[in-house]
Amino acid sequence: MINTLFKRLIMTGPSWSMIPVRVVLGIVFFVHGSQILLGWFGGKGLIFSAQVFEAPYGLRPGILWVSLAALTEFYGALLVFSGLLTRLGALGLAAAMAVAICKVHFGSFFCPDGIEFPLTLLGASLTLFIYGGGYWSVDYALLRPSASHDAGRIG
Repeated sequence: MINTLFKRLIMTGPSWSMIPVRVVLGIVFFVHGSQILLGWFGGKGLIFSAQVFEAPYGLRPGILWVSLAALTEFYGALLVFSGLLTRLGALGLAAAMAVAICKVHFGSFFCPDGIEFPLTLLGASLTLFIYGGGYWSVDYALLRPSASHDAGRIG
């Protein structure tokens, strides 16, 4: 039963079209998660980020919610980028973007700092959640499809 559930989780098609989605989404979320979690790439770290989000957005306790978001973005990015448990990572990233849209960006709609960027990231995350990692993902390699399954497939 566990083997069947695992196979359903990593099931993916042989399309190459998910590679740029995985790579770009993985990079964007890795950098953003690193900024919040570790203070890398010009970020201020977890404590500062928690203080910034607690007061105006009502996310109390801020350290808990910001930690969850940063961990989801950081590790979800690694899963999506590598294509290992792509659906699980993409679901976490989609949830993080849904919360960001509702709690932070919703009132702005398509103004500066509005919902357009998080909405785009939400859409890309949902695409990976629906389809999986595609060709050249760890998920695809774990399924070990036969050579005839791939014959002649480009996208």
